[in-house]
Amino acid sequence: MPNIKSAKKRVLISEANYQRNKAARSALKTAIKKADAAIDAKSADAAEAVKVAVKTIDKAAVKGLIHKNNAARKKSALAARLNKANA
Repeated sequence: MPNIKSAKKRVLISEANYQRNKAARSALKTAIKKADAAIDAKSADAAEAVKVAVKTIDKAAVKGLIHKNNAARKKSALAARLNKANA
């Protein structure tokens, strides 16, 4: 445990950032899973679920949770699965 005041503050800040990032990563995974499930079920709202997932992926990339190339890869895979299901 740190003794210096600024080091104690950094511990608190890093924990808060960790929790925020963890929640955002969880929301990202949930959105992707919901889109995948909608595509698999050939649901009518699959396109809307993919749209929400893409928006979540973009937000995660902007915030630095995932790399922009990782975001592009995830979005491309979702779009490809949706197009294949609709074809």
